[in-house]
Amino acid sequence: MSTAAPSSNTVVRGHVLVVEDEPTIADIVARYLDRAGYATEVVHDGASAVAAVSARRPDLVVLDLMLPILGGLDVMRQIRSGPEPRIGIILLTARGEEQDRIAGLRLGADDYMAKPFSPAELVARVDAVLRRVNPDPTDAPPIAVADLVIDPAARRVLRDGQEIVLTHREFDLLVFLAGHPGRVFSREQLMDAVWRFPFYDDTSTVTVHVRRLRAKIEADPATPTLLQTVWGAGYRFAS
Repeated sequence: MSTAAPSSNTVVRGHVLVVEDEPTIADIVARYLDRAGYATEVVHDGASAVAAVSARRPDLVVLDLMLPILGGLDVMRQIRSGPEPRIGIILLTARGEEQDRIAGLRLGADDYMAKPFSPAELVARVDAVLRRVNPDPTDAPPIAVADLVIDPAARRVLRDGQEIVLTHREFDLLVFLAGHPGRVFSREQLMDAVWRFPFYDDTSTVTVHVRRLRAKIEADPATPTLLQTVWGAGYRFAS
């Protein structure tokens, strides 16, 4: 068992348990999570995973399905069997493990990634799952950028002091992007985080909502300065 913690200058965003029997993969995942601000613990078999959850209940478990001693699905059953507050679970699977992956989702997994995978995308999925499992408090402070003020608690947006009327989804998309200024999100990641459809194939609705948002919040929607497109990658909110 090993643990990693963010630097002393970083606010810890949550505790993640990584359960992976391949040390190289486990180390890479832990390092990316550490850089993202998570306190990370690593174990390499199912029995150790169950013990680690009992000793210190994490906020989320990154769980490989193919584990020695006790398989990933059995670990899931034990984690989900108790009355304790819900733990987020992201499965790591080999591409040929479709039936086990389906079984894991039916047992209550929140997401999955097939190997090989992007560690950076895994971090984004950890972010998204934790937002669903532990939503942001309703007293989140307002976000002010240029002449725009976004108030998550009141669900209001003002530009130059005038309220802008947004749909429910437009507001959620704006709050999510503005809450991560300068960070690029793909349409798939936005579907996961905002629409909460991690496996949805048609992401064109993201493009439509971005266009509508720009028409409402940008001084010139044709040359947006707040809600920016990063060609070939996705969208970001101005930092």
